[in-house]
Amino acid sequence: MNDALLAVGTRKGLFVGRRHGGSWEFDGPHFNAEEVYSVGIDTRGAAPRLLAGGTNSHWGPSVFHSDDLGKTWKEPLQPAVKFPKDTGASLERVWQLHPAGPAAPGVVYAGTEPGALFRSEDGGETFELVRALWDHPTREQWTPGGGGLAVHTIVTNPRDAGAVTVAVSTGGVYRSLDGGASWAPSNSGVQAVFLPDPNPEFGQCVHKVAQDAADPDRLYLQNHWGVYRSDDAGATWTSIGEGLPSDFGFPVAAHPTRGGVAYVFPLNADADRVPAGRECRVYRTEDAGTTWQKLGAGLPEGTHYGTVLRDALCTDDADPAGVYFGNRNGEVFASADDGDSWQMIASHLPDVLCVRAAVMA
Repeated sequence: MNDALLAVGTRKGLFVGRRHGGSWEFDGPHFNAEEVYSVGIDTRGAAPRLLAGGTNSHWGPSVFHSDDLGKTWKEPLQPAVKFPKDTGASLERVWQLHPAGPAAPGVVYAGTEPGALFRSEDGGETFELVRALWDHPTREQWTPGGGGLAVHTIVTNPRDAGAVTVAVSTGGVYRSLDGGASWAPSNSGVQAVFLPDPNPEFGQCVHKVAQDAADPDRLYLQNHWGVYRSDDAGATWTSIGEGLPSDFGFPVAAHPTRGGVAYVFPLNADADRVPAGRECRVYRTEDAGTTWQKLGAGLPEGTHYGTVLRDALCTDDADPAGVYFGNRNGEVFASADDGDSWQMIASHLPDVLCVRAAVMA
């Protein structure tokens, strides 16, 4: 079993877990009492870099980084993510920290509330606003979802540094093919059941997007009602929710090496945001959404109310994959065998907002 690193962002700090053999040890909280909505693990350099987006109730939001697995943290003297004065906007929180991949070394993207995208070329130490998305003519028509108006998902293509996809709550999916110089809505087939026109060009309440391991143009999308797949990098979407107990939920994650394999955690409904059927169960597809399997070996039995948020389900980069999720009960679960069996590795934590994992050499 590979050693692994798991970063767990909560409403009251960051907890860092390490697996040696089959046992887990956690330390923290780092950034005590701060909301940690976003974590990134950048494994492209000689040593892994941890990135954390924390929000302090007094000092406001900031981005921190660590090059020693969380033993020490650095914060820039000037805010790493800051809106230019002419925008009239101020940063509320960083929802996403995304290392861009091998095609763009040093590049890290940040998604924020209010809804904007920032780009760093120095590993996440300083960021600049991606103006073309901020200035997009549809942006003023984006409206806040239940969690706020945020760019909460960023997907980059490992084969093409210029291809960037983001998801906005509630603006929908937007794509750039030129490194962020221009953007277009990419929501064909994704419904917005809460709007008079359920099939708008933009305005969908997308909850999360994940990229297939074998085909970067294949994407999986968890919507506010609806689970979808795209085989053309988001140009068009097809429903794959049949076979799930509910197609409402927040997270979706893809297997790191096996094509066609993805994971969701269904909830009962938008008006009843508890696990579908009140069962703590992950659902996996191994055929790109044609069929779904209920995974529960080792997960709690009986009535369960632990909601899993949009960034609180992830995989590492192993094969078999490590699969991880945390919930609003403060429980964290891990599987080392693609989701076939699970164990609880932490409990009684604060409300879990995000999890990120990586295999350690």
